[in-house]
Amino acid sequence: MAAVVATPVSPTELDPERIEEEIRGGPEAEEEVAPPQTTGPGTRLSKLPLARIKALMKTDPDVSLASQESVFIIAKATELFVEMIAKDSLVYAQQGKRKTLQRKDLDNAIEAIDEFAFLEGTLD
Repeated sequence: MAAVVATPVSPTELDPERIEEEIRGGPEAEEEVAPPQTTGPGTRLSKLPLARIKALMKTDPDVSLASQESVFIIAKATELFVEMIAKDSLVYAQQGKRKTLQRKDLDNAIEAIDEFAFLEGTLD
């Protein structure tokens, strides 16, 4: 098994003139390289099914059309919300020395955290 050792580059080893030329786009400037794509065939930007979210959005009588961008934004916001409430509920599960979330953990998080005040009374 081979070990890989990374050697850090100290700021004194960098040539300030060369850095300025690269920033200005001088003769030694490298070609711009596109950032690596994070969306490959096996990678999804959203963990939730966009078609289902679009269908849910259209159940609102005020919504006649929903663009792909709006559906994606709603999906990401939902993912972040679920992640946030799950993490906050996990704190209460861990206080009870459990690894599994229960409804009472969600109730405790909703009661204790002001950001979830709009959910009070919805889990009855």
